[in-house]
Amino acid sequence: MHIEFRHLRTIKAIHECGGLARAADQLNITQSALSHQIKGLEDQAGVELFLRRSKPMKLSAAGLRLLRLAEQILPQVEATQQEFSSLRDGRTGRMHIAIECHACFEWLFPVLETFRKSWGDVDVDIRPGLAFDALPALQKEEVDLVVSSDPENLPGVEFIELFDYDAVFVAASAHPLAQKDFIDAEDFRGQTLITYPVERTRLDIFSQLLIPARVEPAAIRQVELTAVILLLVASNRGISVLPDWVVREVKYNSDYVTRPLTKDGITRRLYAAVRTDDLEKPFVQELIKLAETEARKLQSQ
Repeated sequence: MHIEFRHLRTIKAIHECGGLARAADQLNITQSALSHQIKGLEDQAGVELFLRRSKPMKLSAAGLRLLRLAEQILPQVEATQQEFSSLRDGRTGRMHIAIECHACFEWLFPVLETFRKSWGDVDVDIRPGLAFDALPALQKEEVDLVVSSDPENLPGVEFIELFDYDAVFVAASAHPLAQKDFIDAEDFRGQTLITYPVERTRLDIFSQLLIPARVEPAAIRQVELTAVILLLVASNRGISVLPDWVVREVKYNSDYVTRPLTKDGITRRLYAAVRTDDLEKPFVQELIKLAETEARKLQSQ
């Protein structure tokens, strides 16, 4: 027996309307076409589906069995159609984000908090991009957006500029280096450098200054949280280098000083890497717009 969705809709419509004429109007077909459809279905089933002498028209035991099937399946079909419609319209989807900038968690959370209020049907998740190769994962569709300061020429991937930031030196006010106007690579010799638990090539202080200068600090202490890094720095347990937007508030705290790295400073740019095919999705556009707005807030502080 070959049952189609239209058969289930027919059974349900006749049961609800109590007759062929009104059911045909509801289904937007002629009464004769509806009668022909019922006869074909009964021929397949080998049993009558309706008690034709009753008024209003009633289902037989076999017809009631099909009605139960219709009431179970049709809502699921309609829900799936709604999901597909939402996907086409860009109202729902997946936004799994990988972050290559450890400090960016604090910047990104306000963005996602605003985003979720308008796009509650989008599945949002954050994966620390430092634990795996984020950009290859983006190409493989394992993640959907990567926050990175290292753009690459990758097929099918667009890097959208978010904002520029300066990597700045942070030390306790009593630290000897606090007396300098700016900090050079040589100043890190003999120091305890406090960093996030990230490989060196992904830290600005190493990639932009210490590795090119071939300078090695006396010790490196890895700390997960920005607040703990600042606590240790304030206690004169070491020095650190952080994005300027992370340490804006400590500029007005007498326990710390911030200084540029090198006389000219070290400026970096943060990007949102997205698959080119996803750029037209409304929720992707909205997330990037919110990220840019939050970035402007940071820069205006």
